[in-house]
Amino acid sequence: MKRVAMFVLKGVALVLLGASLVPAACAQEHGQIGFYADYFRLAETKTNFAGVGARLAINTHRWLQFEGEMNYDFNRVFTEVFTPLGLGVPVQQRSNVRVLHGLFGPKLQGGHGSFRPFVTVKGGFVNVRLDPRPATFGTFTSSIESLRSQDMIGAAYLGAGLERDFGP
Repeated sequence: MKRVAMFVLKGVALVLLGASLVPAACAQEHGQIGFYADYFRLAETKTNFAGVGARLAINTHRWLQFEGEMNYDFNRVFTEVFTPLGLGVPVQQRSNVRVLHGLFGPKLQGGHGSFRPFVTVKGGFVNVRLDPRPATFGTFTSSIESLRSQDMIGAAYLGAGLERDFGP
């Protein structure tokens, strides 16, 4: 699985490099970058995670876009209620479980104007880890640096919908 993940990550880097060298057919928009809040549900443990993410999209043609995104979900805090002497005392405890996940793939979009239909297929990874350290920028960078030595789960994403542009 590690070799497959590294093959996918190297392929993503090559496609991003190639897509950045191809001139965009649409002179108005060459790409997009965005930051967002992330909500992720781990089905195996029925646990919800919240975090932050970033997305980079490069347009190679008016109808074709390559998107890459990565999300970092902070450790999950859970609350337990203890009842010593009949009193309910809530106690919060960190689970030390963190999730790093990323996806990459093409997006086909049609139409003109502010409403555009799209279809996308993305592949990537989900990395679930136990980490007792506090959530800081250094913890995030060490999570990315140690991806090669950690177990990763493959992920696939198929999507379709209608997107709308706001603003100029």
